[in-house]
Amino acid sequence: MNKLFSTIETKRVLVSDGAWGTELIKKGFQSGSCPELWNLEKTEEVFSIANNYFDAGSDIISTNSFGSNRIKLEHFGLADKTYQINKKAAEISKSAAKEKLVMGSVGPTGKFLITGEISEEELRQSFSEQLKGLIDGGVDAILFETFYDLDELNAVIETIRDLSNIPIICSATFNKNSEGEFYTLMGNSIREVYSFLIEKGVDLVGVNCGNGYFDSIEIVKQIKKDFPELKILVQPNAGLPEITSGQLVYSETPEKIIPAIKDFLEMGVSIIGGCCGTTKEHIKIIRELTDKYLANK
Repeated sequence: MNKLFSTIETKRVLVSDGAWGTELIKKGFQSGSCPELWNLEKTEEVFSIANNYFDAGSDIISTNSFGSNRIKLEHFGLADKTYQINKKAAEISKSAAKEKLVMGSVGPTGKFLITGEISEEELRQSFSEQLKGLIDGGVDAILFETFYDLDELNAVIETIRDLSNIPIICSATFNKNSEGEFYTLMGNSIREVYSFLIEKGVDLVGVNCGNGYFDSIEIVKQIKKDFPELKILVQPNAGLPEITSGQLVYSETPEKIIPAIKDFLEMGVSIIGGCCGTTKEHIKIIRELTDKYLANK
């Protein structure tokens, strides 16, 4: 059995990491530059983020590679370093992980097949280099996160299937409309997204970004209602960001998310962590609540 699945079977619930961008900014990352270049130029800083999450109680973390597909790296003149940047991202997180787990983070390109601005073959070529680097760097699974376009998801899933039998986790992001219903940017409902992922044979599904912990409860409830057999990863934002005294502040502090984490545990979520605005302090709370929950089961 694959290490990811055997660990989930043994531990029942895994605690993942929190935000990476938030932590890079704390270390001096400047908006408009390439965060993934830090893998090569500021390796120790990236390692410290990974290590801090493991110290906080994470069982599984991501890599600093969310935007390091060839298409996005071209914007910074770094396309020729796509493989190198991703391989290093994986090696850094694996070095911190020791015997724990690492998911290779892969985000969307921002290009749309439906508009004709990119072809499926161009998408697949862009992701292929990124995926090869992450796999060669030793990740235990690939996490396609913050996706909102099923066409792009299809392309990236087909690409990884041609390369490896590594476990695939697909996590989507949704917006809430005025009627309180959740849809992707492309207009797909929760049912449409996860029906598609089941058809594609994805190993584990998720929801991340876009919403805070409490709105994400509604999304997970619907997934569980429609598809009770699915293993679910949930990594919400720490609420909606606000500018306070010139600083970006997220509303859902570690203490505020406690009721939501308890709900996720009761719903049988397999992996719980955070996205934008979440910190190691959030992960410590999730670790504590998860341990208490499992001890009573």
